[in-house]
Amino acid sequence: MTTDTPVLPDALTARARTAAHPGGEGPRADGPGDGGLRIDGLRVDGPGGDGLRVDSPGDGGDRCDCPRTTLADRPDATVVRHGGTVAKAHAADTEPTALALRLATAARLPDVLLAPHTAAPEPLGGRLVTLWPYGTPVDRDDPDAAPWEAAATLLARLHRAAPPAVLPPMRGPAKAVRAVGRLREALEAAPRTAAGDAAAAPSVLRAWASLPAWTRAEAPMPGPPVLCHGDLHLGQLVRYPAPDGPWRLIDVDDLGTGVPAWDLARPAAWFACGLLAPDEWARFLNAYREADGPAVPPDGDPWPALDVPARALTVQTAALALAKALAAGRPLDEVERSVVDACARMTAVPH
Repeated sequence: MTTDTPVLPDALTARARTAAHPGGEGPRADGPGDGGLRIDGLRVDGPGGDGLRVDSPGDGGDRCDCPRTTLADRPDATVVRHGGTVAKAHAADTEPTALALRLATAARLPDVLLAPHTAAPEPLGGRLVTLWPYGTPVDRDDPDAAPWEAAATLLARLHRAAPPAVLPPMRGPAKAVRAVGRLREALEAAPRTAAGDAAAAPSVLRAWASLPAWTRAEAPMPGPPVLCHGDLHLGQLVRYPAPDGPWRLIDVDDLGTGVPAWDLARPAAWFACGLLAPDEWARFLNAYREADGPAVPPDGDPWPALDVPARALTVQTAALALAKALAAGRPLDEVERSVVDACARMTAVPH
């Protein structure tokens, strides 16, 4: 299959709309005779077709009043909402079997992870697509209402759940590798006259080189395999049922087995960099411990367990910040500068 990238959100919206109206009261669909569909002017080819294309502008078939919006449109994910249904097109290099295993794990833990509508991913325009119920996300404009306790409690439940024997490793270290790769690519692409913040890149790369091999995806993760989310931040929580149901974790792309402290590492890194207030960090850590989370001891100093993963997440965040700043030809902002400066202060970790 091939696809014209700008068409993907439209095709995904058509898929979400069809799922949201299974009785046919929503989209107008007429089969072209090859197993494909034309939905509001969008041609979605059948099994013998080559992907997606727009045949003609919509002609008034889009009649329902459901809320619809594009929630994300990035190279690694396109996500759209139609009413109570969300459709996600995963990254082009997503492995189907691994994604199916992650979906099955989410379906098995509906009190922790948002359960998918689809048992297996479906192809659409060269991408794998999954369908989900819509949940209300964290309000970014109200930081005082950030659900730190709920996030910690859900993580503890996830970490205590028995992982399926066939689940792949969690992809946290792999994401860190990609972030550092993006920094190196940005440095190569930046003009020779780009100084300033580019001069901070060596300290980020030195901090990366100082980390243990497992954090750089160069060796197996240590310890017994624990079920991990792999990319925990507040954008990975929604209330379901919307608008005020219980909190659930979303985004299974990085779900797998590994070191549970990795899931606590981003808040820990923010706290260490001065980006998360001490009382918010205490709320998060205490809630995790109260829920018997296994990543840190039940009392005492948590940093022997958190130090290495927190360093790795700091480097990942700094690498992405520098890569984006270099690509945009802009200086680092205050938050980005804080994580880059933290890399410069790092000393080598005993391996």
